Amino acid sequence: MALPSPVRRGRVPARTADLAVTAAVTAFVAGWSAFSALSAPAGSESLPRTLLGWLCVAVACGALPLRHRAPVAVAVVTLLASVVYYPTSSYDGPLMVTFALALYTAAAEGRFTAAVALASATLLAVGLGEIRQETGRRQIDDTSLVMLAGWLISLVAVGRAQRTRLAYLREVGRRALAAQREQEARALQSATEERLRIAREVHDVLGHSLSLIHVQSSAALHGLTRRPAPAEALPAATRALEAVKATSKDALRELRGTLDVLRQGAEEAPTAPVSGLDRLDELVGRARATGLDVTTRTEGTARQLPPALDLAAYRIVQESLTNVTRHARASEVLITLTWTDEALGLSVEDDGEGSPVGGARGSGLRGMAERARAFGGKLTAGDTGRGFRVSARLPLTGGPTAMSRTPTALAPTRLTTTRPTTGGTE
Repeated sequence: MALPSPVRRGRVPARTADLAVTAAVTAFVAGWSAFSALSAPAGSESLPRTLLGWLCVAVACGALPLRHRAPVAVAVVTLLASVVYYPTSSYDGPLMVTFALALYTAAAEGRFTAAVALASATLLAVGLGEIRQETGRRQIDDTSLVMLAGWLISLVAVGRAQRTRLAYLREVGRRALAAQREQEARALQSATEERLRIAREVHDVLGHSLSLIHVQSSAALHGLTRRPAPAEALPAATRALEAVKATSKDALRELRGTLDVLRQGAEEAPTAPVSGLDRLDELVGRARATGLDVTTRTEGTARQLPPALDLAAYRIVQESLTNVTRHARASEVLITLTWTDEALGLSVEDDGEGSPVGGARGSGLRGMAERARAFGGKLTAGDTGRGFRVSARLPLTGGPTAMSRTPTALAPTRLTTTRPTTGGTE
């Protein structure tokens, strides 16, 4: 919801002040005119001229409340009322104040050219009128004429300055509102990205662990039902259940660490280390407990990775093993880590059924591709003719943004595959 700008919040007080100024000017002009009329000797002015003078006062003062809606028109009306009033009235009331206020308003409302023209016309009219007077009968001397010119110039200049000030305040309010909206949009985007990141972490942790638990528990059940002799069935079932216990324990620990970002600051942070390639042996051990023959091969010299990149590499291998366990029906898996000065290469290849043509990609492959792309890398997945391979390249010289924070969900990522897949995908 858009918040009111400072100019909008001050609109009601500004209207109140405007009405107060109008009332004060009207009271001043009417009171001075009435005092002059009461102080003048009886019969100093005829009744028609008095009525005409008060009519001019009423017209000029009555037009002031409309000066913001029609500033030039009100300035013209007050000027004409003054032109009629001063030659005909004997009291010389301060009706010129209404024109001064209207002239200032016209300049403040942006009618600068019209205000300059009216001020110039007024000064010329007064000057020509005084020049045409006979010697000794002038109403305004040269000093007063210069002072009048100064007042008219000042009114237009102050009105122009007020216009500039209001424009500045509006611009400040607009920029403040735009900055607030941008900040809210960034906060919303950050929250959305964080939710997506957490969802991906939970998917990786639970998907991998539950898949292993399913396979291990199925192996235990199969051993108990197909081997009636307890001496043969119980050891195999015991090993499978021990693997289930270890896998579920690790899954709970990683889940606690992932969900800690949703907890309040008063809760204690988890003390378990963040997952990384240094825990690859544990991951391989759990996969071997399901019956897979997993081999790990390292090419090049390993090095210390930033935590976010280390976690991304671990999750890619983890999700790949999850897909093998769920879908590939493989017996052997080869994990290859290729270290170079520029990048870390990951390859997980199995000897399973591969991927049938026309299959659909799962969220697992998309999540791995997003992780690789978050660090400027690339992930490919496809059939090898004798199984399925997932390959990723993660640059080690990425920008500070990629290397200093946990990767967040980015724009939809294009996943490169050699064939349409399902068999080796989730």
